[in-house]
Amino acid sequence: MVTAYPQAIEHKIDDFRSVPTSPYVKGYTDDRKKALLELVQKNVKGDVKLLKFNQSLCPGCVDEEKWDTMKVDCVVYVKDNKVWMLKQCPEHGSEKEVYWSDYEMFKKAEKFQDPGIKILNPNIDKSEFEINCPTDCGLCVEHESHTGLGNIVLTNICDLTCWYCFFYAKEGEPVYEPTMDQIKFMLKRMRDEKPVGANAVQLTGGEPTLREDLPEIIKMATQEIGYEHVQLNTNGINLSRDLELCKKIKEAGSHVLYLSFDGVTPQTNPKNYWEAQAAIENCKKSELGVVLVPTVIGGVNDHELGDIIRFGMKNIGTVRAVNFQPVSLVGRMPDKLRRRQRITIPGAIKRIEEQTDGQIGREHWFPVPCAKQITDFIEAVKQEPKYRLSIHFACGMATYAFKDGEKMVALPEFFDIEGFFEYLAELTKEINNSKMRKVRVPWTLAKLAWNIRKYVDNDKKPKELKFVRMLTGAVQGGNYHGLADLHKNSLFIGMMHFQDPHNWDIDRIHKCDIHYASPDGRVLPFCTFNVIPALYRDKIQRKFSIPSEEWEKRTGKKIAGFKYHRKLTPEQMKEIKTVYDTCRKHMTKQVVESDWGDEDAETIASQGAARVSGSEHSEELVEFGASKFGAGASRVKEDFKVNAGGGCGTCSTTPMTENSIISYDGPTESTHEGHQSSNDSHTDAHEGGGCCSSSSESTHEKAHSNGNGKKINIIQDEEKESHGDSGGCGSGGCGCGKSESGGGCC
Repeated sequence: MVTAYPQAIEHKIDDFRSVPTSPYVKGYTDDRKKALLELVQKNVKGDVKLLKFNQSLCPGCVDEEKWDTMKVDCVVYVKDNKVWMLKQCPEHGSEKEVYWSDYEMFKKAEKFQDPGIKILNPNIDKSEFEINCPTDCGLCVEHESHTGLGNIVLTNICDLTCWYCFFYAKEGEPVYEPTMDQIKFMLKRMRDEKPVGANAVQLTGGEPTLREDLPEIIKMATQEIGYEHVQLNTNGINLSRDLELCKKIKEAGSHVLYLSFDGVTPQTNPKNYWEAQAAIENCKKSELGVVLVPTVIGGVNDHELGDIIRFGMKNIGTVRAVNFQPVSLVGRMPDKLRRRQRITIPGAIKRIEEQTDGQIGREHWFPVPCAKQITDFIEAVKQEPKYRLSIHFACGMATYAFKDGEKMVALPEFFDIEGFFEYLAELTKEINNSKMRKVRVPWTLAKLAWNIRKYVDNDKKPKELKFVRMLTGAVQGGNYHGLADLHKNSLFIGMMHFQDPHNWDIDRIHKCDIHYASPDGRVLPFCTFNVIPALYRDKIQRKFSIPSEEWEKRTGKKIAGFKYHRKLTPEQMKEIKTVYDTCRKHMTKQVVESDWGDEDAETIASQGAARVSGSEHSEELVEFGASKFGAGASRVKEDFKVNAGGGCGTCSTTPMTENSIISYDGPTESTHEGHQSSNDSHTDAHEGGGCCSSSSESTHEKAHSNGNGKKINIIQDEEKESHGDSGGCGSGGCGCGKSESGGGCC
């Protein structure tokens, strides 16, 4: 099955039989649809138009590992120019979620959907009639995208203990580190896909730079297996301190780093605010490209998206892209918190438009599968299947921005993208219909090279940009190497929203092209591997892990010894802060309306049961996370407190307060000065530049202050409870891993 079907046409409720139904759902009867319509009429006020019937996941069933019942019927509809999902589980009740916060942008994206590509050698030995998605992932015969970007987890050990990440080996937990033979097997598994094998792979973790054999792994991927593109997913800590490591990575064959980067203040980016600049500088010296990867969380860092782009532009040449990832909320969490932190692709794009003063506007963005026209043209020229970005249109959008003096110019400002794609479609049809291909192909290529200039507005184009030449090389080259010059002269700005159980769409999962390879031979879509972790990610890694004691005995190393202790002088910190501040539009946190907007006031009575089973604590704390595969909430603890890994106040901007997470009335970047100095004393940190933490200890029950007496963090009741008994203040922010009870820093 290779499918594209209408998903953005409005239908009245009375006309429900005309509403498209997902082709991946078997036996979708009228009775099932009528049950959803009753749910809509009962729980949604105002004018509603239906878009499609599909299936989603019940977050309660996923959390309770009820695989047989977790897939539930769902209806997607439009209300107040927003796209919503509504579903109901017989056990856990109904749930509403905002799918896309702008229907007009949704319609534009839907126009570019790609039917996809049939996998000729699926790893799951079942027919399409036997497949039960998503419990039969691997890839299966129903999947419609080859591996566009493969992922291989090299380790679950990390040198940080960030409050929002549940994907590192805590002390005493098993260690997952696949052997070289297992890595080779996984690389080959994705590379050998038919009809198009993976040519790009991301090495991730944990923190992959902790593996001493990393250069050998990269060489194996490039030189032995034949990957053209190997990128490293990293927090940048080791790279900021080790120029030689950067050079080794480049020499081994990796050219791009995926650098986690969540903001331009310590509050939004406790992970590597202080190290990112040095990491980028070392990459520049080593000729390594950098992609900044911010996880975007509503109410936490969505006020700094424009600042992040400006920081990328400031480092253009080394920083090739900013790839925003709206938060993926995995696991149980209070509905109020979910609605506050939910941000969709259009929501992030609108914030960028506002924060860049319209230089990067909503009209400048196109969905990832818009590349279909280029792929179709190249396939017509080459007469063979080519690399195809056939993900679902709602998964991601992107644009390019060019630096023109002190301003940014988005690609669609001077290049008619839609007109060019229409022209490519005409040329593709000419080639495919020609009976004299040997003559038609060179003639068509010459015509294309001549006519590209018709779609370029030279008056609006940056003066030094040789755009026609670059684009001609990219299209005629037949592979992404032709885009090399384009990436060196522009900033690619991407938006990829990975799913979670609340917004999971069976249509999207069938189109996924970002995959994880497993040592057991399966190749798993991102949004099953990470969204249903107990069924896939955690289960697989437990199977192939070894006890931490055994790992330490084999290697002679201690996991605790990897933890990073930040040591910076006030002078160094001032210099780092000064650079970031040149990219900031506002020096105080701006309030941004959530993507739910006024709809937040409408609640569904049964919705809370899906997360906290009717407890009176339904709005209390849960363990929350945003790892390098999005953000998530772990299972609710019995006492509703967060243990280790649960949050650390200012350093970790724990999103657990009723209003804003951090309250400050002046520059707050000095909050870490005492804490991050060579003196690890927690008490000294409070007295010096301010501590990165807020715990239930009496010393944290009032607002911290920095050296100038400025308030840096208001500790509210919910936030105070977030540290639990075992976590104390020792599990977030800087990653040193010491708890308050032990007298160290957090």
